[in-house]
Amino acid sequence: MSASLKRTIKSYMLTSKTPKIAIIGLGYVGLPLAIEFAKKYDVLGFDIDEERVKELQTGKDRTKEADLSALNDVISNKKTAATGLSFSFDKADLTTYNVFIVTVPTPINEFKAPDLSPLLGASKMLGSVLKKGDLVIYESTVYPGCTEEDCVPVLEKMSGLTFNQDFFCGYSPERINPGDKVNTLTKIKKVTSGSTPEIADYVDELYASIITAGTHKAPSIKVAEASKAIENAQRDLNISFVNELALIFDRMDIDTNDVIEAAGTKWNFLKYKPGLVGGHCIGVDPYYLAHKAQALGYHPQVILSGRRVNDNMGNFVAEKVVKLMIGKDQRIKGAKALIMGITFKEDCPDVRNTRIVDIFFELKKFGLNVDVYDPIADPEEVSGEYGINIISEIDTAASYDAIIVAVAHKAFLSLDLNQIASEQCVIFDTKACLERSLVDARL
Repeated sequence: MSASLKRTIKSYMLTSKTPKIAIIGLGYVGLPLAIEFAKKYDVLGFDIDEERVKELQTGKDRTKEADLSALNDVISNKKTAATGLSFSFDKADLTTYNVFIVTVPTPINEFKAPDLSPLLGASKMLGSVLKKGDLVIYESTVYPGCTEEDCVPVLEKMSGLTFNQDFFCGYSPERINPGDKVNTLTKIKKVTSGSTPEIADYVDELYASIITAGTHKAPSIKVAEASKAIENAQRDLNISFVNELALIFDRMDIDTNDVIEAAGTKWNFLKYKPGLVGGHCIGVDPYYLAHKAQALGYHPQVILSGRRVNDNMGNFVAEKVVKLMIGKDQRIKGAKALIMGITFKEDCPDVRNTRIVDIFFELKKFGLNVDVYDPIADPEEVSGEYGINIISEIDTAASYDAIIVAVAHKAFLSLDLNQIASEQCVIFDTKACLERSLVDARL
């Protein structure tokens, strides 16, 4: 390392002892992070969604991830103290900050390939305001190498600055579990990394100041990126295994959950349950890892085979329901079906990449009239994303020929489904959350 670079880093570390932090992207990941950092630092929450920013300025959060009391506290603090949280959608407000943490979504496109447009868009914007000595930390899930090979060139081009000389980067993968009020941000160990050993130390210390569970400093940015990718790929594969078992045991007329309970009596058996794998992590991240592997000339057979199994489970549920209806001598075309829940997990309003829509569209192909009810999901978001109009409440006078419990919302567990079921109604429980005697079948 040159003497000039050492001086640059030393200068950076001295001037940024009390960092001014801007969080880019205020969704499920960015908002909780902004709140925690704002308890100790001057923080700006930035989002290009003007309505989202205005909503947060009033102390409200549609994602239901934020502790509203803590949110309002840090907003109030900013008015009277050096620490606290403010919000903006104007990039000009970013110019006085020196640590930028990027938490934008990294989805997949219709061809199941990584869509880096939000990430590269955020990088382009930051490059236009980047100054000498600034630090950019990425939290968005990516494939190994993305930060330095895809994002850094954009930062350099837009800023005219030189990486690891004028500005620096870090990577600390998000580990937010949407809807989980126990394993929250500060209680989950944080992986950190930096583009130089000195910056790695700085990034690690920065996160250690708010993460009570501690940190793990990875030896490189690529290692930190890879750690996130395999976290969710591992879960995806474990779930795909039990999903495949469900497909097999269905042909044997065996209840998969009974088998898992029996096998689970051994201490080293992992009790994964079958189900629909959606959301912005488990159903997406394996494709990022596979994309990078294929770019390097390796076709990942295990990862992609697991994805194929999980992606087909919605169709299996729909077909199973139709077969059960036929078994009860029901007429399929024109039959009424109710899908209960459309978010990707229980008691969480997030509908990104929900695989429940697969059940909906497959049932429609069979000619059923399908209602979807979810009191937690945003109807406008569901309509805009999937073209599905969810009902605002269940008509107690309705007589459904099929009811599919797709999400185990607490609000669903106490409902008397018999009040809305026809005489030959098929009730299918994808989450094994209802009393077994109440359902015809479960996943």
